[in-house]
Amino acid sequence: MKERRLGRKSPCLAGQLLLAAPALRDPNFKRSVILLSAHNSAGAMGVVLNRPLKRQLAELNEAFARGPLAGVPLYCGGPVEPEQLIIVSWQWLKEENAFQLHFGIDPEKAGELIGTPGLTIRAFLGYAGWTQGQLENEMKQDTWLATGVEGRQLDDADGITLWRNLLCEHDPELRFLANEPDDPSVN
Repeated sequence: MKERRLGRKSPCLAGQLLLAAPALRDPNFKRSVILLSAHNSAGAMGVVLNRPLKRQLAELNEAFARGPLAGVPLYCGGPVEPEQLIIVSWQWLKEENAFQLHFGIDPEKAGELIGTPGLTIRAFLGYAGWTQGQLENEMKQDTWLATGVEGRQLDDADGITLWRNLLCEHDPELRFLANEPDDPSVN
């Protein structure tokens, strides 16, 4: 996997992963993995994949508790509009060598997709968003590392473990920084 860096001719990063650089200390994004759903000249948008709330949709409201989405895990998707529910599905289509992403799925449609082999469905409260040029500027400052999703199993780990695994896979030289403790005094 090669890092995609933004320059004058910014490639579209929709469908890519953003990995927080080890030096990023903003509590909203420290050690985060973001799945970008949109990236264009107006800005970018995605959800934080590795902030599980340890809850399911059934706990959000009674309508979900009685439906097929009851067991869908709930995540903190980002600091923007933290009360907004966003349902997302994805799967790696091996035969087509493609990553299929559905963002902002209607709950009824999501219910129909439950049980589809190889398909992951997650619910997110809030999202991560950048205004025009903001993500490009942050990437120039090495705040984020962009990498593809190609065949990756995004469900194998969660939390900091997912971030650490993807970061070390992206650049093995970052292993030392990826494993540093939050508090250097416990070193």
